Amino acid sequence: MLRALVNAVMPQRCVFCGELSRDNEQFICDGCREDLSRADPAPPTAPLEAEVAPLAYAFPVDAAIKALKFRRKLFYVPALAGVLRDALIDLPDDIDAVLPVPLHWRRQWFRGFNQAIEIGRPVACQLGVPVINNVIRKRATPYQSGLDSDDRAKNLRAAFVVRDSLSHTHVLIVDDVITTGATVGELARVLRQAGVERVSALAVARATGK
Repeated sequence: MLRALVNAVMPQRCVFCGELSRDNEQFICDGCREDLSRADPAPPTAPLEAEVAPLAYAFPVDAAIKALKFRRKLFYVPALAGVLRDALIDLPDDIDAVLPVPLHWRRQWFRGFNQAIEIGRPVACQLGVPVINNVIRKRATPYQSGLDSDDRAKNLRAAFVVRDSLSHTHVLIVDDVITTGATVGELARVLRQAGVERVSALAVARATGK
């Protein structure tokens, strides 16, 4: 009854064009979904079993991700999480935990949230697996934007650490954007050192330069 009341007072609209949703569960309308630029498939990489990022980091997806991260426009979360859930079909079916890319505690405190956690929790719920919370970002690394692949890798060296132990065998790293793959690559390395056998990655979008 509460959901019906909310839907009646504030009907769901497409986050990109504002069109009214047909069922109040559609956060991206069919027209906008068809118009979104698709990312090219990722080439095989040594540290990952699979790497999926269905959309290109181009307008309006890039604007939505920036608005979420830097202007706290949390209404984009259900739409972006829905993109991730739809992409799960392209991943292996033995994933047993989800790891949203950690933020350093100071950056998360300043931002007020971690966008990877916000979009990663619905993915974990869909899979019926836990969210890992004992991997931390111990160094407050500078922003990755503007750095080339070598500098991104150097920027992230020894940035992450696993606290306690991990009993999972196939962990899915979740993030908003994959560019060079430096972040997910470093996390995969740390997870494997902690005993995780397989690591895959899932992001909403892939930026050019991958």
